[in-house]
Amino acid sequence: MQRRVTLALAAALAVVATTTMTTAHGATIGTLTSQDLATAGTGSPFYRIPALTTTTKGTVLAAYDARPTLGDLPGNIGIVVRRSTDGGATWGAQQVVRKDAAPKGYGDPSALVDRETGRVFLFYAASVNQGFAGSATGNDESDPNVLQADYSYSDDDGLTWKHERITADIKNPAWGGMFAASGEGIQLRRGTYKGRLIQQYAIRNNGANYAVSAYSDDHGATWKMGTPVGPGGDENKTVELSDGRIMLNNRSAPYRTVAYSSDGGVTYTPLQQDTELPDPANNGSITRFAPDVDASHPRAKWLMFSNTATTSGRSNLTVRLSCDNGQNWPVRKTVEAGAAAYSTLTPLSDGTAANPRVGLLWERANYQHITYSSFDLQWVGGVCAPVTVTPPAGLRAGATTEVTVRVVSQNDVALPAGSVSLKLPQGYGAPAVTVPALNPGQGANVKVPVTVPAGASAGAVKATADYQVRGRQHAYGDTTLTITAP
Repeated sequence: MQRRVTLALAAALAVVATTTMTTAHGATIGTLTSQDLATAGTGSPFYRIPALTTTTKGTVLAAYDARPTLGDLPGNIGIVVRRSTDGGATWGAQQVVRKDAAPKGYGDPSALVDRETGRVFLFYAASVNQGFAGSATGNDESDPNVLQADYSYSDDDGLTWKHERITADIKNPAWGGMFAASGEGIQLRRGTYKGRLIQQYAIRNNGANYAVSAYSDDHGATWKMGTPVGPGGDENKTVELSDGRIMLNNRSAPYRTVAYSSDGGVTYTPLQQDTELPDPANNGSITRFAPDVDASHPRAKWLMFSNTATTSGRSNLTVRLSCDNGQNWPVRKTVEAGAAAYSTLTPLSDGTAANPRVGLLWERANYQHITYSSFDLQWVGGVCAPVTVTPPAGLRAGATTEVTVRVVSQNDVALPAGSVSLKLPQGYGAPAVTVPALNPGQGANVKVPVTVPAGASAGAVKATADYQVRGRQHAYGDTTLTITAP
């Protein structure tokens, strides 16, 4: 949460962009479509902090802050929402979920749907005098110096809302600030804790930040808090894995950190870096691609992830696909190369069709817009095949040295022959190399000859291996080459 009311908008805003993937013969094979749902200065001076979900009736709900400034709580911030009943193609007018007179404020929404009852929750922080950094310890729900834990709920698919406060239920009085991590919470779909609702929080204790899960086993009638994991916790998300564990994915620089729970989110393993997920300490999103499929389904282990994939600055909004419960992230596609910030993903279907779509709500153009995008699987253009690059200890300037690239198929059908190429700095040479056809589970090592320019300086050079198959599907693997003097 340390980050540098409302008038009705038109029912549908102009499309910002539609990106189409085509074959060599011009046939359309995938699309990314985007439109702005809120623009700074229209209805509110500023908008921030996207939350997104799809209800049991298929309504897509987009919630976010309406802010008088770009500052966080404390401030006279309100929560607003827009609804789409046609899969995100068009949107109803913006409506206020909660807004009160100053100095009260409500900010950082996170959506959570109870798939068994249909109830929609929006969690957020509520302030009077203090925000996250300045919040007092204690859990007195009437103390204006305590940042409160509130939520709103709707039983009519987001048309009307009622409000609840659960600070005393979930906040350890020894903690200082505490706020719901914005985006989307989860409900466990299977196993011992099936039906459990889980919403992530960031808490401050003795000057350090932690991540923790709030959970309910009675459809939100009561809430309990798990054991914090950290220090180093921040805005974080969880996802249910196909083996029943929960993965926690946490905002952190220069890489995301992850932890795992085997008891339904009550306790987690220590946070560890995932070096395949660069991050500038920005809020991101993780979700099951096909949340309801059985563990034996070919897509049971598929996860989608979004964040600004850089180690500094907020740009390069990227979506990624893992086909093995987040152990590898070989598939990636850039949504926006320029300025972007927070993002939230939600599946728009059960994920089992040939080309399902996924929704993405995100902050665009230096917080000038809250933008809704949706894309299909073919637009992502990936293939489930982790790529590992094993370079030699050094590559001599002015010489040609072979670099080993391994590709392993995680597909349930055979892959035809493909190719691997290396993306290198200008002046380097590396021809594409054929990768043989691969059966399910089969891997292959290939040697890529890399020619280093004679004038190259000694030191580290970033390289990316690009495995391409069927002419349009890609998987990537990153590495660092060590260049030595001639």
